Amino acid sequence: MILLGKKQKLIVAQKVDFGVYLAESMEAAAQEKVLLPGRQVPEGVQEGDEITAFIYRDSMDRLIATVHEPLIEFGQTAVLEVADTGRIGAFLNWGLEKDLLLPFREQTAQVEKGDKCLVALYEDKSHRLCATMKVYHYLETQSPYKAGDMVKGRIYETSKNFGVFVAVDDKYSALIPKSEAQGNYRINDILDLRVTRVKEDGKLNVSARKKAPQQLSEDAEKIFRVMESSGGSLPLDDKSDPAQIKARLGLSKAAFKRAVGHLMKEGKVTQQPGKISIKQDS
Repeated sequence: MILLGKKQKLIVAQKVDFGVYLAESMEAAAQEKVLLPGRQVPEGVQEGDEITAFIYRDSMDRLIATVHEPLIEFGQTAVLEVADTGRIGAFLNWGLEKDLLLPFREQTAQVEKGDKCLVALYEDKSHRLCATMKVYHYLETQSPYKAGDMVKGRIYETSKNFGVFVAVDDKYSALIPKSEAQGNYRINDILDLRVTRVKEDGKLNVSARKKAPQQLSEDAEKIFRVMESSGGSLPLDDKSDPAQIKARLGLSKAAFKRAVGHLMKEGKVTQQPGKISIKQDS
């Protein structure tokens, strides 16, 4: 069976003026053959010879073979560049003559010409190859990483219920859990992350936050810088609404309280009801 979206070894079943027809066997019926255009036929090829080709659909939605190397195959993921956008979606450069469609419904964030995005290759209901940014089910789950390792991950989707979905090394399934997802995260951002857990199914839990002592110091420094740029004070205290703290500082309420406590212990800030301020002599 000739497989759409896959490289495969096929036999030259018939030579014609405009190319060769490839099939699984010399006895294949006409509907089981696919054309390799003449400009791509290797010199000296004869009927019965074997050729490795990639199968996709041309602009007329006909099966067509190519010896050119695609940047992605069916069921795989890859980072591809947006060549153009149109009324039905974006078109990605995947190394072949006809660009690959990324429909609007398969975008987890709007993309523009020149953007690079992580996608998977799938077959739609009309049996055409398309790209999707919803790559969760296509990512690998057996990574070489363990808890404590530092990794790089690309954000491909966010969820209010679960957190931030990340592809480590653009191929391994990972999640920044909701409780760890502090800050403003954007699709396609690449983050330095720490593996916090390897789950039984092989998927990773990761965090953008450092180990506790280092993170505490960074959070305290961040709050102090914001206070300096805000005239020396902030209208926040340990009773402030968590959403207000996160919107202003990108920190959880617990992290905020720990960092303010650290700054107070160092004698850098004071806290009054509804307000924290830089000490005048600090």
